[in-house]
Amino acid sequence: MKLAFLYAGQGSQHAGMGRDLYEAYPAFRAAFDAAVLDFDLHRVCFEDPDGLLGQTQYTQPCMVAFAAGVTAVLFENGIVPSYAAGLSLGEYSALQASGVFTAKSAVELAAYRGQAMAEAAKGHESAMTAVLNLGEEALARCCEEASSLGVVQICNYNCPGQLVIGGDKEAVARAGELAMAAGARRLMPLRVSGPFHTERMLPAARALEARFETEAFGEMQIPVLFNCLGTLKGEESIAQLLVRQVHSGVQMEKTIRELAALGVDTIVEIGPGKALTGFVRKTLGMGIVCHSAEDVPSLQATLAALKA
Repeated sequence: MKLAFLYAGQGSQHAGMGRDLYEAYPAFRAAFDAAVLDFDLHRVCFEDPDGLLGQTQYTQPCMVAFAAGVTAVLFENGIVPSYAAGLSLGEYSALQASGVFTAKSAVELAAYRGQAMAEAAKGHESAMTAVLNLGEEALARCCEEASSLGVVQICNYNCPGQLVIGGDKEAVARAGELAMAAGARRLMPLRVSGPFHTERMLPAARALEARFETEAFGEMQIPVLFNCLGTLKGEESIAQLLVRQVHSGVQMEKTIRELAALGVDTIVEIGPGKALTGFVRKTLGMGIVCHSAEDVPSLQATLAALKA
């Protein structure tokens, strides 16, 4: 067995996520509680009475704290992957699992990133839309034609038949119309709070670049595949790749194919939901074993299966 951890990005969060894990596993509690934040992480993550969990400055640290807790439980049980990767924000969790960041620094960095992205999104009426069953070249032409109305780019390359466009609302709407005319099967508007992974995030990239100048980066103990590459890193530093990631398209399909090429035959998806498992299935078929870790029952089942 060759194992990879895949970490979910924002969009799969929900109120109550992690509460049962927090109560069941001391290792989860220790990692979840490691960071110092300016809001009540437990209240937002476990209860969300004020609806803050859907705002990226809160979503991001909550998701990374959740992932750090699950990773701690897996490691405590001797489950260590050969590779790690994540979708967008999930890349920070992959790097935390790898030893580049501590649980504390990963969550605090996610809070900073979320705030920087929220600030970059201010003043822009934005949208993101999944486009089903239209090729990359055809969709890129639609974005180019619609760009006279504002910023619109392919921002997620999720799996065969699913690309995501994002940017200014009017331009995204026009690109979607052109995509349907070009043969797309369906458009799926996404509930997001900003034009993520587009050039509108360049201010956030600059903010992260400044922050990373004072951040301690540990040695990578587990190889991580990076979003903007879809592969392992080359000469660029981790900081450079994380800066580029925030305003570049997420190469998830390429990442999944590269994991298979590296011999990975088993994946654990860490985070609420099973979106990444869906991407794996659509990319590689049923020839890869997928487990999930989103609550106590699924984590217990995954531990039992991997220990066996």
